[in-house]
Amino acid sequence: MIDLTRERIVVTGGAGFLGQHLQVALAARGVPPENLLVPRSADFDLTREDDVAGMYRQFQPSVLIHLAAKVGGIGANRDNPGLFFYDNMAMGLHLIEHARRIGLKKFVQMGTICAYPKFTPIPFREEDLWAGYPEETNAPYAIAKKALLVMLQAYRQQYGLQGIYLLPVNLYGPGDNFDPQTSHVIPALVRKFVEARERGDDQVLVWGSGRASREFLYVEDAARAVALAAERYEGGEPVNIGAGFEITIRDLVAKIALRVGFEGRVVWDTSKPDGQPRRCLDTRRAREFGFQATTSFDDGLQRTIDWWSAQTAQQASDSGTRP
Repeated sequence: MIDLTRERIVVTGGAGFLGQHLQVALAARGVPPENLLVPRSADFDLTREDDVAGMYRQFQPSVLIHLAAKVGGIGANRDNPGLFFYDNMAMGLHLIEHARRIGLKKFVQMGTICAYPKFTPIPFREEDLWAGYPEETNAPYAIAKKALLVMLQAYRQQYGLQGIYLLPVNLYGPGDNFDPQTSHVIPALVRKFVEARERGDDQVLVWGSGRASREFLYVEDAARAVALAAERYEGGEPVNIGAGFEITIRDLVAKIALRVGFEGRVVWDTSKPDGQPRRCLDTRRAREFGFQATTSFDDGLQRTIDWWSAQTAQQASDSGTRP
């Protein structure tokens, strides 16, 4: 266990969705603002080794939490498999290597639930991570992230670098990415149904069959989990970070449609992929260092919808158009 209030902490991706909430969570644990450092992408391209070395020289961290990633939904993964592999692999590769060189006290790597095999028994146990190949549409991204687990374990064994690896499920909440080209399932669906309601559409087209299931974790809970792990977890084995439940995409769509007030028909485009058939985590290992999700899915979903509706209303007001 380390006292985070005494460490210089770099958070890559700290200005992003999870990163902003993590900054709040770390501040709540007493980390002073001068010890919480967020490199800007405009100043440091973390896919370039020289930039990574320069970032370490400038910030001189004792703890690094690596959240920065090239991410997206099924469509973005299918369109950019090489980019998703290279950027995620390069960032982690350089950051871990230079953490070793400077004698960093602790390295926290965010992995991905996509790293699990396509047909993993439910609930996903960390021991099943290597039992098969990931779901094909996001395999390049998943394998790049998975390789960083091996790198951290190898560096722990050879160099004594204390690196930990977290496997979060799909995150959601206020401030998420709602871009239709790159967003994940909840923000993509919320935006789609809100816009359909505002236009008065009589139907909404949704990818897949709706039979696939997913587990979702509210972003504030996820931020608390990362802070707790950085402070308390010291093991070399990966840790699932989730809420311990699953919901089918069909049921998720019904919840969103009801909450945004869309009364039309849902049309399922079964020519599009479902992705991994099921996702639900065994979260017992995370409970060992004190983490358990506390936000109910219905509450978190409503807060997310309310946040996006407020954003669109404000944008409409600023532009002088009717929401």
